[in-house]
Amino acid sequence: MNLYEQRSSNIRRTWALILGFLVVVIAVGYAISWYYGNPAILYIAVFFAVATNFYAYWASDTLVLSLNRAHPASREEFFDFYTVTENLAITAGLPKPKLYVIDDPAPNAFATGRDEKHAVVCATTGLLAMMTRPELEGVIAHELSHIKNRDILLMTVAVVLAGFVAIIANIFLRMSYFGGGRSSDNKNGNALLVVLAVVGIVLAPVAAKLIQLAISRRREYLADASGALLTRYPEGLASALRKIGGYSAPMQSANLATAHLFIGDPFGAKGEGSGNWIEKLFSTHPPIPDRVKALLAPQA
Repeated sequence: MNLYEQRSSNIRRTWALILGFLVVVIAVGYAISWYYGNPAILYIAVFFAVATNFYAYWASDTLVLSLNRAHPASREEFFDFYTVTENLAITAGLPKPKLYVIDDPAPNAFATGRDEKHAVVCATTGLLAMMTRPELEGVIAHELSHIKNRDILLMTVAVVLAGFVAIIANIFLRMSYFGGGRSSDNKNGNALLVVLAVVGIVLAPVAAKLIQLAISRRREYLADASGALLTRYPEGLASALRKIGGYSAPMQSANLATAHLFIGDPFGAKGEGSGNWIEKLFSTHPPIPDRVKALLAPQA
């Protein structure tokens, strides 16, 4: 599959995954409301899901930058970072995003924000020191593609939904443990349905996390493809990915909440491509060799 075909395919699959995520949220709310015989629980769950997403929409960039200890990048100190971003933003037809840096020797970068006019591109000092200009162009093009493709919003929504499912499942378990009031109708109802409802609620956070990770991996492939189209030089991004994947030490501020936003795994190289299928299933990023192969595949 060439870059153009991959881009179209990933867009369709990503929206299908987002729809699946919403189905999981609604199903969990419905299962809990049925278990307790109280339809109001479903309405409350949907309300809080919308409210949480609304908050994340407006504050996502501030939260992510704070979690990763990022600070504004000055043009004087990071001249190449500025000029590369300015040139590529013009080419992509985007407003120049705000630029931030993280003082960390590990090479990495991410984009965040709610839309094209309120976007941020952040890079580590290690990445800015390690990359050649063509490699830096590849990385920045990748991050601008996340902005152009609205990935920054989609991936934030995925994080919030996954967290929300985990929270309501945890509340349900605590209520059940302390003898929360299950309806008398369900006490005398089909025991199998009750068991299935409980199992479904307990496993929902796992399903939500898997969907979140699948969305993240798909968006990385799409941003790779779009970034290569933007620079017309896929070799630059491929070379940058090899350097990022070959750096074994984790970032000093690495955390699970924002790991999927980075261009490479912030916890360091784990031998991508050599793990078993379970490790790949729970990985925040697709294997670097697979990404490089896709970038360098002959174009039709």
